[in-house]
This record gives sequence, C-alpha cells and structure tokens, in this order.
Amino acid sequence: MGLCNRYFYIYTRSGFRLLDVIFWPVMDLVVWGLIAKYFMRLNSDNPTAVSFLLGAIIFFNILNRAQQSISVSFLEDLWSRNLLNAFVAPITVAEFVASTFVVGLTQIFAVSLIMSVLAFCLYTFNILAISFALIPLFLNLLFMGWSVGMFTTALIFRFGHQAEALAWAVPFLIQPVSAVFYPVSVLPQWLQPVAYMVPATYVFEGMRAVLSGNVDITNFLLKAAGLNIFYFIAISIFFGAMLNSARERGALAKLVL
Repeated sequence: MGLCNRYFYIYTRSGFRLLDVIFWPVMDLVVWGLIAKYFMRLNSDNPTAVSFLLGAIIFFNILNRAQQSISVSFLEDLWSRNLLNAFVAPITVAEFVASTFVVGLTQIFAVSLIMSVLAFCLYTFNILAISFALIPLFLNLLFMGWSVGMFTTALIFRFGHQAEALAWAVPFLIQPVSAVFYPVSVLPQWLQPVAYMVPATYVFEGMRAVLSGNVDITNFLLKAAGLNIFYFIAISIFFGAMLNSARERGALAKLVL
C-alpha cells in the first residue's frame, strides 16, 4: 500500500506526468477518429469502419498503459535513484510488482473513461455497445500488458540502460502482428501464424466481431485467456531469473550509478 501511495503522490504532484498519461491517448483518439471519418466520406460502404478504428484505439491504450505501468514505474525509480531503497526495504518483489499493477489499473480506468467519453461526444461511438464482452476483452488486454511490462523490465535488468527505450517501443513492435486496426487476413500468409500466437490478436478480432453483430466470441476469449496464462507464468519465471541474475552480478547497483 505504501508503494501505491508513493506512485499516486508523484502523479498528483506533477502536472506534467498527468499530461503525459492523458495527452497521447487523447491525441491518438482525436487524430485517428478524424482520419476514419474522412475515409468514410470517400467510401461509405462499411459504416462500422469508424467503430472498428475507435474501439481499436481505446483497447490498444489498455495494453499500452498496462505495459508502461510496470516498465516506466521501474524506470522512474531508476532515474530517481530510489531503486535500491525499494529493494532494501522490507518488501517482496511480488509486492513491488503488484503496486505497479494497481497504479497502472487506476491510470487505465481514468484514461479509458476519458477516451470513451470523447469518442461518444466527438464521433457518437459508444464503447458500451460491446456489452458484456467488454469485461473479458478488457481483462485479457490487461494481463497481456502486464506480461509485456514484466518482460520489458526483465530485459532492462539484463541489458541495463541501453534497453530503456524498450519501455516505449515493445507495444508498438508487437502492434503490427496484433491485428489492432485490421484483421489477421490482411497480413502476409507467412506472418499470420505469428499473429495467432499473440493474445491481443483474439481480443481485437473479438471486438470487431461484436461490433459486427456477432454475440458469441467465446472461442476468441478462450484462446486469448489460454495464451495469457501461459505467457504470464513463463514471463514471471523469466522476470525472477533476470532479477536474481542482476542481484548476483551487482547490476542493480550499477544501474543507479
């Protein structure tokens, strides 16, 4: 709880940090929404195109924020030279990671709410049209984001400062094969098996299916959940191994110097 309060205190005391959390998702929504409306004017054969794009932007924000809640929080402790204090304190690694989960979840709820309200006001897109499928789709993206965040942080443990850029790059590296803005069928044939190994692929395909009127997306949800469980367990083991390795090599102390 103390760690959560610390992170919340940082955000409430810094307007620039709040701006960073809110500004980019809102700008993505506004710009891509206007682009979608423009293409709809050019070709109105598919009236759900705008809904697909806006839903994808809001959902991808969930994945991106969940990932950054872990990796960027770790980097902030690193930059403020507070990392050693956190690990010297009588807290476990699980508590440290769980605090980033809680803070990230709060950010996601706040930003997603703002984006959803803007999407409705600007483009009359109602995210609640996804109905009961919204919750399991949300949870699958959340767990995948956490897994990616732990994986990114583990790479920083292993490679040090030179890997810091991955905290922002990794979500966009997997975006092309996650079927965020287009179905898997658009991808080259050789790349489609890779896409089907990504949990987010089934989330975005399921979202488009619901918006198209398909109420049964159980198959998508089960596949996404199965992959998420597998990756979460495997990456948790990898995260622990990289952290222990960094401790044994004295890399944690070197990171803050």
